[in-house]
Amino acid sequence: MLEVDEMIQCIDLNADVGESFGAYRIGDDEALLGVVSSANVACGVHAGDALTAWRTLQTCVAKGVAVGAHVGHRDLYGFGRREIAISPEEAYAETLYQIGSLRAMLRVLNAPLHHVKPHGALYNQMAADEGLCRAVARGVRDFSHTLRLVVLAGSRAAVWARAEGCAVIEEAFLDRGYAADGSLLPRSSGGAQHDAVLSEPAEIAARALKFVQDGAVTSATGERLELHAQTLCVHGDTPGAAALARAARDALEAAGVTVKAF
Repeated sequence: MLEVDEMIQCIDLNADVGESFGAYRIGDDEALLGVVSSANVACGVHAGDALTAWRTLQTCVAKGVAVGAHVGHRDLYGFGRREIAISPEEAYAETLYQIGSLRAMLRVLNAPLHHVKPHGALYNQMAADEGLCRAVARGVRDFSHTLRLVVLAGSRAAVWARAEGCAVIEEAFLDRGYAADGSLLPRSSGGAQHDAVLSEPAEIAARALKFVQDGAVTSATGERLELHAQTLCVHGDTPGAAALARAARDALEAAGVTVKAF
């Protein structure tokens, strides 16, 4: 348990959004963006498209939500959740390409790009593959030294990205189950595990408080995992995501924690 003077007094609440594409509607971004303090907007590669990104960015700006580029594998069919083997050079190029597409729209909107967060399989691979992680971190760093890279809290990705001179923000998940080693339980159709996705508002609220008051989370098998995160995530495609984010935010603010972009 953290000492009182060590307890987190301010934390970011983020969500993955802009993942609809064409005729396919995914999530309730309008409601979710009324709750969170930062958003990770799909760049049209793992999900989303140009029009969805443009409309989502306009909503973010109107609601005062900090914008991040949600970069991922080139995998619309698999929603970016299938592990794909790519070279460090390709990962670097994709990072620059995807960040640039979102930054172009933000420039027209006269709004800044706040951070970069990898998506799905790419995010998880970066916690285990040093070469891949360093390549993405270099892409973020070379695009702009002011950008932060969001990675899994407590993972080796944080160490490797910092070694590349990239500003790092560590992230914990309110709506995802954890394995005993600190990784996320798989939720892909071929390997989904029980408790991989959490969708009860009371449970989400309790978990948010545990992160800020205790600096920890309990794994699906009962182990205590110490995770000191600067941002907490609710996925936009989780059922009832807006209500989950609202439950978390209300619980945090009731405990005296300020919710704002990192």
